[in-house]
Amino acid sequence: MAAELDIRAEFRPDPAQPHLNKFENKTPNSGYCGSYPSQCEPYGQFSLQAPIQFYSSQPITAFHTDPRQGAMFGVPSEWRELTVVHRQTQEQETVKVRVAGLGSRYVTHNPIELVGGGVTGTRAHQLLWTGSSWVNAPTPCRGTGYGLLTVTWYQFFWRTPTTGDGVCAKQARFDIPWLRYEYLDFSYELITPNPLGMSSGEYTGTYHYTVGPGQDFDMGDVMIPSDSMLSLNFTLSVEHDLKVEVPPGGNRIELVPQGGWQAWLNQGRKPARLFRDQTFTISASSRFKMQLECERVMGDTCALRNAAGHQVPLNLSVSLPNGLNRPDGSAVSRQPLLLSGAGTEQFDPRYYVNRRPGTLHFEVAREHTETMLAQGGSTYSGQATVIWDSEL
Repeated sequence: MAAELDIRAEFRPDPAQPHLNKFENKTPNSGYCGSYPSQCEPYGQFSLQAPIQFYSSQPITAFHTDPRQGAMFGVPSEWRELTVVHRQTQEQETVKVRVAGLGSRYVTHNPIELVGGGVTGTRAHQLLWTGSSWVNAPTPCRGTGYGLLTVTWYQFFWRTPTTGDGVCAKQARFDIPWLRYEYLDFSYELITPNPLGMSSGEYTGTYHYTVGPGQDFDMGDVMIPSDSMLSLNFTLSVEHDLKVEVPPGGNRIELVPQGGWQAWLNQGRKPARLFRDQTFTISASSRFKMQLECERVMGDTCALRNAAGHQVPLNLSVSLPNGLNRPDGSAVSRQPLLLSGAGTEQFDPRYYVNRRPGTLHFEVAREHTETMLAQGGSTYSGQATVIWDSEL
């Protein structure tokens, strides 16, 4: 049998914190961190309570020398990796998880009777175990100062070590006829992938922890679990932002010489080229590509044509703001936009770029400008469509 718990994290770009490129854990805390969030938030930890109970299969004898014959806790405190897969594209990413703390509530026969009577319930819980009550964690675990109790039960939570032997054991000082843990509390830490390199949508995956003697969650040979597996179901939700805004009228481009037409009209100086730079603003948290579509095609780009049918190629290129780079990390300055898509297959954000200016460059080169001028008084026109596409 298996107990299942869900862990959900999401990424949405935050204009107020553009450099914060991390998933936010949206899983409601249960157990220890749910009751004491201030004890977990500084450590970047979260907790869940699994409905797994543990029952003693035999009495626990006083001063047992084998930790496995008493109250022992071995947990997977080292980092474990799992794969999450995009629901539609089947892209894969890696998530790391580790158990950072554990706790429960133990129930047993009246401790006052077990220690011989004549003491309070609090004192009885202290006398019952080597090292005092379970507010004091056995090494290498560390206590949290958390301990609630009645005469018959004791609620506790310990932090687990990050490296080395993660086994923490309490030795009984008196014979204990039976012992039960009512649930399994555990805190956890996550290392999530960089969301800026992920596609929008949901990534899912499951990590299966085994539970029982000699397993991932190992409570010794006496304490037997009600479930043999604990499954953590992960869902990582990515909601990217890709928005391009062109100012009013920016979709109509008029190509002109440097300084306008007056130098030619007044001085007879032929234009060296015709061009226009059109600014736009872009917001992007995801990788994207750029593509070109043309009303009229000439080679690997668009064409402008006059009424007589004479055509010249229109050169288009793009400059992107800082933070939007090529996959090799270099800046994007006057990158040609071609029908083949060569050179604009992928641009990557180093952080969330929010409403930053970029430029589309339009130009007819010198040799083609001269042929246009030779036509005399005609108008050249054509349509070019620039596409920003997050579906790579």
